[in-house]
Amino acid sequence: MKVCLIRGSGVEQHEVDSVFRAMRARQVDAVELKRDAKAEMVAELLKETDLILTLGGDGTFLAGARVAAPRDIAVLGVNHGHLGFLTEIEADEMDVGLGRFFDGSYRIEERTMLEVTLSRKGRTLIQEIGLNEAVVDHSGETNILRLEIDVGGQRVGVIDADGAIVATASGSTAYALASGGPILEPTLEDLVLVPMSPFALTVRPIVFAPGQEISLTVVRGPGEMRVDGQAGAGGGHRRRGQLQITRQASEGDPVQPAGELLPEAGRQAGMGQALGSQKVT
Repeated sequence: MKVCLIRGSGVEQHEVDSVFRAMRARQVDAVELKRDAKAEMVAELLKETDLILTLGGDGTFLAGARVAAPRDIAVLGVNHGHLGFLTEIEADEMDVGLGRFFDGSYRIEERTMLEVTLSRKGRTLIQEIGLNEAVVDHSGETNILRLEIDVGGQRVGVIDADGAIVATASGSTAYALASGGPILEPTLEDLVLVPMSPFALTVRPIVFAPGQEISLTVVRGPGEMRVDGQAGAGGGHRRRGQLQITRQASEGDPVQPAGELLPEAGRQAGMGQALGSQKVT
């Protein structure tokens, strides 16, 4: 078995060393993946990896989900941050939580992820994946955006707003909720479109069924795109263009998140939750 560790900026080296000692005691191979590692290094370190262990807050967990999803690797988040909404266990519970994982006392729960493509004049500029949401907004410009919305190849309408959020069920309790969107049950494959401060009061959030591509075209901008709060390679993507968002799948299924570690030995396997690319519970 092989475990890959990703840590946040606030995690001390001695905490990482304690994880490696615990792995060695169980004869488990363990490596650390730097968050700023190049794609070639990521691919090499994640070969034959069974679990990605994130030490940090929700941002670290989201970073783990992005590299885990294309490879169908489970993710277990250990909270070293303030909120830890996505992470599964607290730092002082890590030894017990890892023990449950190695003993098989956990379940895997799949979560939907987004596959985002930014294009301009028919040319693909950026491709990203994310667990929570994709955001297009006016990036500090004084003018509001005008966005054309197409779903499944059909034109839905044009809105004037500060921007728009397309969120998964996992992301429906994050930025989308703060912007007035609905809460979706975590395992749903639906996507929710949430306008940000729309000019017209009649423009409201919409939930779309699975399997539909959502396209946002910046008619009047400029705009900026972010996926899971990250601007991505090359900094903020500020330009007029078209953003295409689809549900990312692995062999036709939602990306597998790792499940939650079962809180007590007396609980039966299958109870608990899991996450995005994969989350161990």
